[in-house]
Amino acid sequence: MNKEKITNAIKIIVALAICVVAILNYKTLSELDIRLLIAGASTILMAELIILGVYVVKAILLVLPASLIYISVGMAFDWKRAVIVNLVGIAIEVTVTYFLGKFLGKSEVEKRLSKTKFGDKLINMQNKNRNLAVFAIRFLPVFPIDFSSLFMGAFGFSFPLYFLFSMLGLSPRVIAFTILGEGINQYIPKKYIVLAIIIILPVAVAFGIIKAKVQKKKINSAEI
Repeated sequence: MNKEKITNAIKIIVALAICVVAILNYKTLSELDIRLLIAGASTILMAELIILGVYVVKAILLVLPASLIYISVGMAFDWKRAVIVNLVGIAIEVTVTYFLGKFLGKSEVEKRLSKTKFGDKLINMQNKNRNLAVFAIRFLPVFPIDFSSLFMGAFGFSFPLYFLFSMLGLSPRVIAFTILGEGINQYIPKKYIVLAIIIILPVAVAFGIIKAKVQKKKINSAEI
């Protein structure tokens, strides 16, 4: 058996193992009481490490609901500490899932995405402006964070730009849920969220166009 076949076999085994663990523990994970985990910690540092561990589990098993974590952490700590913990957790999550997607490769991730309602949309976006796509996917609460990260890792998105635009797109949502919790819709009506999207997206598009022109100018200068 050559090296490529061994690598593919390992990828399949890892993917199947993740699926089996997620399915067998779906109920437990989806109903996980994070505040209880935090309350059982002996120190604040230990509680923070437990939360970051939960983010790692979420990144690998793709089961835990994101808003549940943001809200629970927001209720357990003072808001400044809670925001920092959640932002660090999100940074870990998008990193772990990106490299998991990179390890599994296009075929395995594409197979998983094809079974979801948003999979085709993600796959069709790969040839478009990638930076704008990452920001839009992260900012608009339409695509699940972890499946999107798997896709971007598997399809070769640049990690530094992926990470930057992921954090820029996710941070407003994470901060809002952490501070405002389940009452976010009472404080920020949907019409204002839509208005923010209408304002921000043209800015993102303009940024993408300017960046493309700058890159083209650099290429033309290099050819001269």
